[in-house]
Amino acid sequence: MNLTDLDDGALNVTARSRLMLFNKIYADAHGYVSLCVCSFGIVTNLFNISVLTRKQMATPVNQILTWLAVSDILTMVSYIPFALHFYCQFPDRADQLQERNSHAWMSFLLFHINLTSTTHTISIWMCVTLAIIRYIHITSPTNTNGLRMKRIQQTRIVIIIVYISSAIVLIPNYLSNGLLEIQQGNRTLYHLTDLKVGRPGTDTTVLINVWMYAMIAKLVPCLLMSIFGGLLVYNIHVKIRRRRKVLHISGNSSMRLSEHSRTTKMLIAVITLFILTELPQGVLIVCSACIYNFFDTVYQPLGDVMDIMALVNNSINFVLYCSNEYKFPPNICEFVFLFVAP
Repeated sequence: MNLTDLDDGALNVTARSRLMLFNKIYADAHGYVSLCVCSFGIVTNLFNISVLTRKQMATPVNQILTWLAVSDILTMVSYIPFALHFYCQFPDRADQLQERNSHAWMSFLLFHINLTSTTHTISIWMCVTLAIIRYIHITSPTNTNGLRMKRIQQTRIVIIIVYISSAIVLIPNYLSNGLLEIQQGNRTLYHLTDLKVGRPGTDTTVLINVWMYAMIAKLVPCLLMSIFGGLLVYNIHVKIRRRRKVLHISGNSSMRLSEHSRTTKMLIAVITLFILTELPQGVLIVCSACIYNFFDTVYQPLGDVMDIMALVNNSINFVLYCSNEYKFPPNICEFVFLFVAP
């Protein structure tokens, strides 16, 4: 695959320099901001899991939300030591490179990159599953307890498939990443292997991996979420209109009817946040593969911003559940009471 004829001159030099300057300024705060977000997100996602796994909350949607919270926690747990070491303790300074880029910490960085790419892929495909399962429920509701339990079992199987297949699909990415040992005088430094993305001489295997990751982990899931999210919005509006016409529902009754769409609205909010977070990343990854030097001059400087956007997305589902799911706050209160009661 050939790069386009765009070169450094095609990208505005002033814009690139401002982007690099912004990256340097924000990098000083990124470690501390991400630590706050991750700490909040881990605690709230543990609350999510504790509440969503209660017997009275057993539904296919809540099963998916539970395992979405698990993948989000894994992402944030891995990000805390990464942020502490590479941003807070040892910012990118030449006199600290040996301590910063030791073999142990660079091995951890390699593990962190592979783990978070996997958990991000799991999360986005869990969100796709969420949209599809909710659409199936709206178009074909469960009228019996037996059917509901059957769908819960089917959902568990789908969740297992998503977790396993996400790891399998990313095996080429794991193999592409590696460590490079560099001797600088009497110092031994370790760096990640330069994949030369968006530069002459990029290995064909690397390009294929970049395109696969952009499509499978970003663009295709965003497309599916957009389709099923749109279908959810359309179907919920159609159902409300039909019930109003058939039953001649009054204003107060209409408000009670709208409560049944709260779960769908909450899921649409979750889907929208995923699309807003992941779609720009997918586009930037494609541009990195196609445009000369785009990866080094645009994608890399925006890396911290994309990370914090993803972390915020991972951490605020608790707020969405509390504000849109009418069963969630009472169960939170009940759980806290049982936890603190002597």
